[in-house]
Amino acid sequence: MGIMSFLRNRAGAIIIIAIGLAIVAFLLSDAIRSGSGFIADANGKIGEVDGEEISYQDFNARVDQNSQQFRAQMGNLNPQMQSYIVENTWNQMTSSIILEKQTEKLGLTVGNTELFDLMFDNPSPQMQQIFADPQTGAFNRANAISSRKSADTEPTGQLKAQWVSLEESILHERSNQKYLALIRNGIYANSLDAKDEYTNKNRLVNFDYLVLDFASVKDADVKLTDADYKEYYEKNKYRFKNQTETRTFEYVVFDASPSKQDTIEAKAKIDKIAEGLRTTDNDSLYVSINADTKEPIVYQKKGTLEPALDSVMFNASKGFVFGPYISNGAYKVAKLVDARISPDSVKARHILINPATEGGVDKAKAKADSIKNLIQKGAGFAELAKEFGTDGSKDSGGDLGTFARGAMVPKFEEAVFNGSVGQIFTLETQFGVHVIEIQKQIGSSKVVKVAVVDKQIAPSSQTEQAAYQKAQSFIAGVKNQKEFEEIAQKQGAVKLVADDVTPLQGGLPGLDDARSIVRWAYQADKGDISNEIFTVGSKYVVAVLTEIKPEGTLSLEQVKKTIEPSVVNLVKGRMLKEKADKALAGASNLAQVAQKLGVSTSNVENIVFANPIIPGYSQENKVVGAIFGSQLNKISKSIVGDRGVYVYSVKAFTEPAPFTNAAKTKETLAQNLSTQADGAVFQVLKEKSKIKDLRAKFY
Repeated sequence: MGIMSFLRNRAGAIIIIAIGLAIVAFLLSDAIRSGSGFIADANGKIGEVDGEEISYQDFNARVDQNSQQFRAQMGNLNPQMQSYIVENTWNQMTSSIILEKQTEKLGLTVGNTELFDLMFDNPSPQMQQIFADPQTGAFNRANAISSRKSADTEPTGQLKAQWVSLEESILHERSNQKYLALIRNGIYANSLDAKDEYTNKNRLVNFDYLVLDFASVKDADVKLTDADYKEYYEKNKYRFKNQTETRTFEYVVFDASPSKQDTIEAKAKIDKIAEGLRTTDNDSLYVSINADTKEPIVYQKKGTLEPALDSVMFNASKGFVFGPYISNGAYKVAKLVDARISPDSVKARHILINPATEGGVDKAKAKADSIKNLIQKGAGFAELAKEFGTDGSKDSGGDLGTFARGAMVPKFEEAVFNGSVGQIFTLETQFGVHVIEIQKQIGSSKVVKVAVVDKQIAPSSQTEQAAYQKAQSFIAGVKNQKEFEEIAQKQGAVKLVADDVTPLQGGLPGLDDARSIVRWAYQADKGDISNEIFTVGSKYVVAVLTEIKPEGTLSLEQVKKTIEPSVVNLVKGRMLKEKADKALAGASNLAQVAQKLGVSTSNVENIVFANPIIPGYSQENKVVGAIFGSQLNKISKSIVGDRGVYVYSVKAFTEPAPFTNAAKTKETLAQNLSTQADGAVFQVLKEKSKIKDLRAKFY
């Protein structure tokens, strides 16, 4: 985290709004939408909700905000994370538009007095988070009001725009809360609901049963007909609704991973680098020239180095060189530059002078020196910070709070951790010229400064060319799907299948970032061979599109392969039910039925309707439901369940104690229903909305 990021998190004034809005954008479901468009034509439209367009510009700005928030929490984002962020952002914005239309339809509004109250007197969670006092965590009303007043005079207009967005966000959130409150207040549970809940959880049953397991019939003995498929399809048609169009394709991967020779050559290079690192007298320069990954050399505490180094560097002598070793696909060599005992954390304050408003760095330095001299002569640091400071910390007297290593930029960190308590000095960083006072240094532990040079183990041009030529040879010989499979088999290439790929899917089996292939699939027709060789990392890929499933209810042909195991069980159930029915004919008890079928019976006790699991066997909703509607000591009809065909006989019901706490049960039921309401209402509103999703054109 950089120093300015740290300052923004510590202060509740001007610049902090930027970070606050990024947090808000990630947490809230309601969108902050500007009125600007992308470009004049339809190419700038990324989606539409009930006639309201979402521009690429607005959507991408929100994706950037959410990405920044994720990056701050998790570091670099991989393709899967980025895909998740795009999806999450889409859900935020579409839900916002849908809800806004509902609140407008109902006339739900938020007045100016109510908005002011939400911002300053009874602050919303957004305001509380953005303007939290760094020491107490409490809402700092004075800082919030000061920042809002500053927005009207801040020359760039950026702060005003941020405040407008924040106010709009709070307003939308409040409107949404009112709408959802209306929904929740209409949810209730009556006395019958409460009694059913109590009975279903407390009435017990004791029964005997036998089962003819589907597994007792071999799949090979089951002959499926078109009528069987149709029967299952018609009964379960509701299951086959495709929420979005999907495409299935097969692909062959030609790997250009580093060869053994490439690894040997990389090892030779790192050996030379290791020798140079041992003898250099300028470690920083050597790292910047030779390392593939340029990182500043800073003091680090135990547990922050990668494990291979953390275990050796804290017990080594200055100048010790470790490696070469392999880590994350690279050869690395590390040198212990320095080790010392250092504070664990520091409390400091500063006054930041901006060279841009002072006429240059020299004038900023001169002003900083003058301020430092005034402080050393007894002037109040906090008062001077409020008068001359130019960042968000000035309203809190320049206070930066207490921070550990890693919170500040390296130059600032070095100065305050290596200085002495009470020291007042000036320092230039990329943010300007600082007047700094070290107020307190807490704790002490060993820290080390380690220089690391890495060289990626990359494939040589010869390795890449060989793999590419294989891909070229393959694609040249393939004209249709049948040849695709035949040539792949002949060449011994591994053919992979990507089933039901969605328009924005990022990764595929064996491929972390496959957006280029997915984009091709959504522009191709069924049976098309890719007319290009896709490069994914160190792999070359050729694909063939095998199936397109449109949005909406899928046809029987489109799901036939998927439902086959279920259709097999349908037919097995029919066969076993016929067998059970024959055994039931003339039988007077369950034991006789079991004897005819050559199976044994089992006894089950203390089953409740609310937990329909036959112990040690399976969840059988249909069977247990039938049991609770049966008479005592009667042989049931055969019932086809999820795992087999059952016949049972109820031995006893144990009735629960009289139901006396209806009020509490009704309250619990209503709370549970209310908890589910938010998600359910969004789902229903989305299903009833006309949503066009064009994201695949852009991402």
